Formats: sequence, structure tokens, C-alpha cells
Amino acid sequence: MKSILLHKHFEKKYSKLPKKINEAFKERRNLFLEDMHNPILGTHALHGKYKGYQSFNVTGNIRVVYKEEKEDIFLFVDIGTHPELYS
Repeated sequence: MKSILLHKHFEKKYSKLPKKINEAFKERRNLFLEDMHNPILGTHALHGKYKGYQSFNVTGNIRVVYKEEKEDIFLFVDIGTHPELYS
């Protein structure tokens, strides 16, 4: 069974997001737990400053950056728009 841990940075940014985005995140988080490779999520490996991390889509522009800490234990480290995360 997969487990998710939340980094303090993630929690801080998540708490500032609009309710609509929070609800979309919860739906996508549940989908991630069921099947992290579901095409709806657009899961993909990252490079550059996020080498070793992966990302999935919450909405068209909101992404979650995460890392697998141990087998089936995932640390969500950041959430935000594409420009916020990758610029």
C-alpha cells in the first residue's frame, strides 16, 4: 500500500491554494494512490534542479513534485504552477 508524506514546504504552499485547487489535488492524490501511472496524471521524471524527482498534474497548470523515499513511500515536496516550480 502506498503512503504519502508531506514536506513542510509543500504543506505551506498547499494551505495557500484556493479551495477549488485543494479539491482537485485530493482527487488526483487518490488517483495517484490507486495508479500513479494513470495517463490522466501525466506522471513524468524531472531533471535539472529536480533530478531524481517526478511530477504529476493536478490541473492544467498546477503540478505536484514528489520523490519516492522508499518502496511505496512518497514525499510530496512542492506544489504550484509550471512557472513557479520550474523557472
